Amino acid sequence: MISLLTVCGNGIGSSLMLKMKIEEICAENGIDAQVESIDFNAAQGRKADLIVTVKELAEQFEDKNVAIVRSYINKKKITEDILDALKQAAQ
Repeated sequence: MISLLTVCGNGIGSSLMLKMKIEEICAENGIDAQVESIDFNAAQGRKADLIVTVKELAEQFEDKNVAIVRSYINKKKITEDILDALKQAAQ
């Protein structure tokens, strides 16, 4: 099982929507994942196999495995952006 963090500024709205979409994507692709939505500050001290966020926040995660999404809610775009990273993290 891989651990994922979905990160937005406050850890409430956008990252929760992203979490739900990623759970669907993982289920559809047979990827066993534990996904948690979290705010940016809390994510700084957390360990995860993959952090998923937008470009503006991704640059702040040095030395971490980060996947960048263009949208928090568009499932097609999210899939295009992170499916390869999900598969790689699951290996």
